[in-house]
Amino acid sequence: MLLILVLAPFAGSLVAICIPTHKGTASAWFSGSIALFCLATSAGLYPIVASGKVLPHDVNWLPELGLNFSLRMDGFAWMFASLVTAIGLLVVIYARTTCRPTTPCRASSLFLAFMGAMLGVVLSGNLILLAIFWELTSIISFLLIGYWHHNAMPTTAPAWR
Repeated sequence: MLLILVLAPFAGSLVAICIPTHKGTASAWFSGSIALFCLATSAGLYPIVASGKVLPHDVNWLPELGLNFSLRMDGFAWMFASLVTAIGLLVVIYARTTCRPTTPCRASSLFLAFMGAMLGVVLSGNLILLAIFWELTSIISFLLIGYWHHNAMPTTAPAWR
């Protein structure tokens, strides 16, 4: 279940980026449904975590080096996973209200990828995986900040009085 929780935003991001750019509303609805799915999945894991259990998920990643793709969720990780998915849903909703229906709003795809990277940071079970997801958050946040790259920057600084 943890693997689905981490991979769903990345898969949704790949699908959302393939939605035609003039279909901004469809992209936002799709991204919102993925974020809502992740929030519901996180909420569904509450009874297990509330009983004091730790949910592990290990996949042999590089067995010759002894590295596993390991995810784990305890109460603290559950709280942050729920926070990440709830804020991710709110950001997708807010972004849809700031874009016109005809505006190419591929930012929702980047929001989903950022949410997936943040979930990876929260749920990572080893330091290497934590560093990988942390770097993904850096790269994706750079892409989000530079999203409106086609708008011209002013060539002169404003006159200060």
